[in-house]
Amino acid sequence: MQEILKKSAMAQYEAIKNKEVSAVELTKASFERIKDVDEKLGAFNSLTEDTALETAKKADEKVAKGEELPLLAGVPLALKDNMNLIGSKTTASSKILENFVSPYNATVTQKLLDNLVPIVGKANLDEFAMGSSNENSAFKKVHNPWNLKKVPGGSSGGSAASVAACEAALALGSDTGGSIRLPASFCGIVGMKPTYGKVSRYGLIAFASSLDQIGPFARTVEDAAALLEVISGYDPHDSTSLKLPVENYRQSLNNDIKGMKIGLVKEFVQEGLTPDVEKAIKSAVETYKSLGAEVIEVSLPNIKHSIGIYYILATAECSSNLARFDGVKYGYRADNTSNLLDMYCKTRAEGFGPEVKRRIMLGTYALSSGYYDAYYKKAQQMRRVVTEDFLKAFSQVDALIAPTCPNTAFDLGAKTEDPLAMYLTDIATIGANLAGIPALSVPAGFDSEGMPIGLQIMSPQLTEARLFNVAYKFEQAHDYYKQLANL
Repeated sequence: MQEILKKSAMAQYEAIKNKEVSAVELTKASFERIKDVDEKLGAFNSLTEDTALETAKKADEKVAKGEELPLLAGVPLALKDNMNLIGSKTTASSKILENFVSPYNATVTQKLLDNLVPIVGKANLDEFAMGSSNENSAFKKVHNPWNLKKVPGGSSGGSAASVAACEAALALGSDTGGSIRLPASFCGIVGMKPTYGKVSRYGLIAFASSLDQIGPFARTVEDAAALLEVISGYDPHDSTSLKLPVENYRQSLNNDIKGMKIGLVKEFVQEGLTPDVEKAIKSAVETYKSLGAEVIEVSLPNIKHSIGIYYILATAECSSNLARFDGVKYGYRADNTSNLLDMYCKTRAEGFGPEVKRRIMLGTYALSSGYYDAYYKKAQQMRRVVTEDFLKAFSQVDALIAPTCPNTAFDLGAKTEDPLAMYLTDIATIGANLAGIPALSVPAGFDSEGMPIGLQIMSPQLTEARLFNVAYKFEQAHDYYKQLANL
């Protein structure tokens, strides 16, 4: 049974449909794998065995009756622990929500359950999705399955590690500035951030509401495309949800990309890249040329400001969003307090970790009287300038490529004392969130230490089908995605 866990999600789905394996057997095998490896990996905060087996049983009943099986039914999935699943703990890896039990389902969770996808557990993350290494969890660090001494990337490190370690075939993450794509790159899997508004955020614990977007993790582009089909669609509970029909992304995966124009973003390949990443990107350019695409260099002249823009806007929004965690209605409440203000202060001081506190303070400062125009308003204006750069680039090309990260996974603890160095890890991913465009990381090789390298592909808003097509053709030209972490 452990061998089938190494197969793609679509292969597992077909095996269930063809009665080669039952969904219950597959889900039990997933839990066996978690039991074997997760103590050293730390990918899960909690497991949801009863819910998962109950869902798997429903999938098997459909197969037994000869009824049509919903897409990805019976395939085990890990849910990032900032998305609500009724009756399970949803902690956002924070002490302040350590014992919070979800009273309702997030929209994406409900869609998964409707499609009979067994949710095996809640995946670890950087506290409140704030971090690039998954070392900010209040409970435990996540380790990279390719090398347990290295970080898996953040903030969705548990989701990425669970898929790379074959604990689950699929996972959901949230991406505010690269929190899906960066862990996908570091863990050698596919991670995708859809167009802003494509997937409902209802039931996601908010970090920065104008940037957050839920997306899929998988070991293949086809699996990621299938999972996006399951979770996307209009939701009246989310005011930013786009009223558009759900597309079948898989039908255009193998379209010919001959004659397509692909832009290499020159700002991301000029300096700061490790030699191995630079070599992988050059190889990717040659791959696209061999597939008949035209690759030209394009410029995003204002992308250099994206880190500064992001860390004003994201922290300002997090300062506002996290004001609700005050010990009154739910979550952790400090003991031995003398009055209401004292209770607020002690609860937040004890409940939030250092990185969350740092970002709340930065955001509160940016929004404060006398500084709002200089920081927050200026950052919003510059966000528009960066978006215009992307629009101009897409008037010349069909898609953009760049490294997902200038480097591969670094050692645990290497950047924890230097927040700025940690923030710069997201230099290549933040732009897509500011512009609200879809972006994806696909495996593009390995460095001299055997650690995975990610190629980032970006396309205009609402062109997910094109994005998956460009990624799929690259994936199929190599066997990187077939190589698994030896854990």
